[in-house]
Amino acid sequence: MLRKRVPLLFVIVAGFAGACASGPPTDRNALESSSSESTPSSSLIPVKAGHLVALDMAPLFVGVESDCFEKAGLAVETVFFTNPGDNNAALAGGQIDFSTNPFTLPFFAANSGVPIKTVAAAGGWGVMQVIIDSNYGVESLADLATYVTENPNETLKVATLRGDTLELILADGFEKAGIDSSDFDMVYFDDLLAMVDAFRLGEVDILSHIKPYTTQFVAMGSANVITDNAEVWSITTPNTVVSVLETTLDQRPEVVEAYIQGLQCAAEIINTDPETAIELLANGNYYRVDNDVLLTAFQTQPSPITFTPDLDAVQTVVDKMVQLNYIQADVPAQEIFDVSIVKELEK
Repeated sequence: MLRKRVPLLFVIVAGFAGACASGPPTDRNALESSSSESTPSSSLIPVKAGHLVALDMAPLFVGVESDCFEKAGLAVETVFFTNPGDNNAALAGGQIDFSTNPFTLPFFAANSGVPIKTVAAAGGWGVMQVIIDSNYGVESLADLATYVTENPNETLKVATLRGDTLELILADGFEKAGIDSSDFDMVYFDDLLAMVDAFRLGEVDILSHIKPYTTQFVAMGSANVITDNAEVWSITTPNTVVSVLETTLDQRPEVVEAYIQGLQCAAEIINTDPETAIELLANGNYYRVDNDVLLTAFQTQPSPITFTPDLDAVQTVVDKMVQLNYIQADVPAQEIFDVSIVKELEK
């Protein structure tokens, strides 16, 4: 279903306003296959982790399906959200302990006075991709610029999320290629999976999204990749990040460290034995794509999974958010991110 020009920013602000008064995420917000239902051992610390669905969330899912989190002393329950605003609002309201969300969301939180700290990248590089219907014969942003120039009476439809990394990669990518976004019909969604359906049905021509969904279209021959976040920003610029409330980091740093250790354990499985990782992921049916598509998505990452993000690149994206009037103050990334734990663990 197309949802044209629905500002995700409004969803986020509304979510923050109601977060403290709302209850825990309802059953409709949780994927039955991705929520732990077993009673945790009394020796394990129970935590709730909110997430969307993207390739760089695989360490979370593999960690749950393996014994990685248990070895770190945690019983992790996953909670699925269909959009980043609801995920962020649940963290702000204390309904979840960890949130895996696009790295732009903590900056919205800061502008709303919510004390969130981002402690690590979620786990995966180059997972954001901009794809186009292969019938156009466009294979790069340079090709797209040429196509727009040569077809002035044709307006292509672009699917994205407003205020999200998926919009900002377009803003920066288009700017670098000398493309004016006003030449396109920008179609804004508030549901990641609805975007995929719109592209599949031919309702939009260009999709700014994430692996493995973009990978699936490319593997089918129905789409070409024209850029990704590794090319537009840098190899270790994240798509999503792991965030906690500042009180969690201050009062329970050992839990934050254990969570990151669980992610690292899962990343080791993905990096060294992706076939086993895929078998584990099949237990929860997280991605609902063919195994060979998921394997291709893992194998085409530009670098092995690590968790320390490129904060200089993040800052350039934050500057763009200010330019687009999505946030009022240019909050330094160094104030939002506290990656001291993950940097120590990755030594």
